[in-house]
Amino acid sequence: MQETGSSKTTGISVQISKNGYIVRMLPQTLSSPSSWMGSECFFTASEFRKRYDVVRLSLFTPKFALVPEQFFSEENARRLLSETAEIRDTDVVSHVLVPSQNAVLVYSCSMDETFSKVVSDTVLRTDGTPAKVYPEIFYMLDALHGLEDYNKVVASYADGRIYIVVAQGRSLCLCNSFEAADFVTAEYFIFHVLKRLQLNPEVTVIYFRTPLAEDEEMSLYKYFKAVDYI
Repeated sequence: MQETGSSKTTGISVQISKNGYIVRMLPQTLSSPSSWMGSECFFTASEFRKRYDVVRLSLFTPKFALVPEQFFSEENARRLLSETAEIRDTDVVSHVLVPSQNAVLVYSCSMDETFSKVVSDTVLRTDGTPAKVYPEIFYMLDALHGLEDYNKVVASYADGRIYIVVAQGRSLCLCNSFEAADFVTAEYFIFHVLKRLQLNPEVTVIYFRTPLAEDEEMSLYKYFKAVDYI
């Protein structure tokens, strides 16, 4: 945690799904995320009664596409997203630069839910301004630079979908999500991706941004060098 004199930088991260949320206090080290909490818990939670220097809000949305910066233009954002994700005419399409990948993440947070707006309007920065809600995949990509491993796998699992980001050194190999009704199916996609990329799980650490049940974590430990949280 950075300190200047007696002041301390405070921060909070809230990951939002259709059925609940995960909260972390920032800055974070490798540690387990909170358990999933229902949206009804939000209104009584003490963490949300104060303001923070840093507020990171993410929504689990499969509506995203990572586009090389040189191929992106604002006027084509909707078309670029529609080529990789199912979007409706009413969906709001946004974009954000991902400098570490020299790419632009095009996305939509139009997920027929209202909780993310409630969180954004309530959990404010120190100066009283609201934080923007980004897709979960944005923070997964951002997490890559803090990992020293050569083979990097970051995953999140929520709402029956597994989100996976894979990199080797500085090269991004994959950024995608797959429908997975249960964790066994999620594991199938994780191993399918590694096999296609010819990565050996036995020398790879997989980092999750969502909580795992004990049996899920132990199942991954059978194959991976280590399982950590970020």
